[in-house]
Amino acid sequence: MKIAMIGTGNVGAPLAQHLAEAGHDVVLAESKEGSRSLESALKRTPKLQSRPLTEAVAWADVVFVATPFGAHESVLGPIASLLDGKVLVDCTNPIGPGLTHGLGSERSGSAAVQAMVPGAKVVKAFSIYGFENLEDPRYPGYDVRPTMMFCGDDSGAKATVATLIDGCGFEPLDVGGLVQALHLEHMTLLWVRMVRVHGHSPHIVWAALERPRGR
Repeated sequence: MKIAMIGTGNVGAPLAQHLAEAGHDVVLAESKEGSRSLESALKRTPKLQSRPLTEAVAWADVVFVATPFGAHESVLGPIASLLDGKVLVDCTNPIGPGLTHGLGSERSGSAAVQAMVPGAKVVKAFSIYGFENLEDPRYPGYDVRPTMMFCGDDSGAKATVATLIDGCGFEPLDVGGLVQALHLEHMTLLWVRMVRVHGHSPHIVWAALERPRGR
C-alpha cells in the first residue's frame, strides 16, 4: 500500500517505521525545509523516504495526518483537493487549556478535519494512547494485544485502516461512524490525565475481552 505520513514527530515517526517494516511503501511528507524531526524519522529505517508534501499526497493511496491539531488548516487546506477519494487517517486530538477538549466537546477534531477536506474518507485511529505505546505495542506475558479503536463513515476506508492497525501490532476495534470520534478523543484525555497528571505508567493500554457466546 502507498502511504504518505504528514507529521514526523512522536506519533508519525514510529507509525511510519512500523508501516514500512510491515511491507508498505511509506513516504514522509516534507511540509517545511530543514525539518529535524523528518531527518530523525528517516534514520529509523532505510525503508522510509521523503518527498515534498503535495507530491507525497498525490502519490499515496492512504494519507496519515499526525501534526498538531492547530496546524490542520495550514497543512490540509492547500492540499484538500489532492485528498479527494483518499483514505485520511486522523491520528490527532484537539487538546485545550488544562487538558480539556480543544473544541469544547461541541464536535470532534475529526469532524473538523472532515469539514476541511470533504472529499476525503476520514478515519480516526492511532489516537487513544501516548506515543510510548506507538513506539512498542508489545506486551509480553499477555495473550491479548492492545486494542486500537477506530471509527469512520466509509466501510471500505475502515477495512483498509483495520489492516494497517493490525500490521502495527494492535488489535483493531471498529467502534462505529465518525460520530464516535468525540468519544475517542475523550478517551485520549482520560489516558493523558491518568498518565501525565496522576502518575500512571505511560505503558498502560486498553484491551477488549469478549466472552464467547453461550458461556
